[in-house]
Amino acid sequence: MDKLTISLFAFLLVLIGCQEPENHGFTLQEGDILFQDLDCGPFCESIEIVTPGIDGAELSHCGIVIKENGQLKVIEAGGKGVVITAMDSFLTRARDGKIRPKVLVGRVNGFSTEQITETILRSKTYLGKGYDAVFDLNNDSLYCSELVYYSFLEKGKPIFETQPMTFKEPNTDSTFSMWADYFKDMNEVIPEGEMGLNPGGISMSDRVDIVHFYGFPENYQPKVRL
Repeated sequence: MDKLTISLFAFLLVLIGCQEPENHGFTLQEGDILFQDLDCGPFCESIEIVTPGIDGAELSHCGIVIKENGQLKVIEAGGKGVVITAMDSFLTRARDGKIRPKVLVGRVNGFSTEQITETILRSKTYLGKGYDAVFDLNNDSLYCSELVYYSFLEKGKPIFETQPMTFKEPNTDSTFSMWADYFKDMNEVIPEGEMGLNPGGISMSDRVDIVHFYGFPENYQPKVRL
């Protein structure tokens, strides 16, 4: 091969390697919920410690799969508020030791195609809303699980249950120092015991079937729940 051919071949290999494989014939669908193990330091770690996900998965973020201009993307609520994110950008944020995205795929059961369409349209009405830094279900901003909560409605009501939130270290009465500083810096009272949601809790809902996992640490053995 000449140098140009080799260069083109190498480029194709890189391009193919960047594509997220549809493992075992699995295909994402609109309305799927992506549960992610983000590597964002103490913030994510404290969420994962107090709110374990299905089969003990460490989950700190979630978003909803949508289709825009024929391409699957993710609508999510994060530091920049409610935005639409390219699928490859979402999946490549955090990877395991085998360079696989640390993402579980959940699919809401009992929802018709029409209901999924309504869910997607509803989720898009929140685009541009700010990030809910104080985790208040009644203000005009949203955090990741809150976006999922308000998007999936059945007969006008959310299908996911809220739970009392905690910011304390497990089996103690001590608030995580990170959270104490976090709310102090905002001059806000820690919403201990207030109702809220988290990615782990939603992943364990009986309204969610876990249909696929891309990758997680070696000691995690997810049971795909169909």
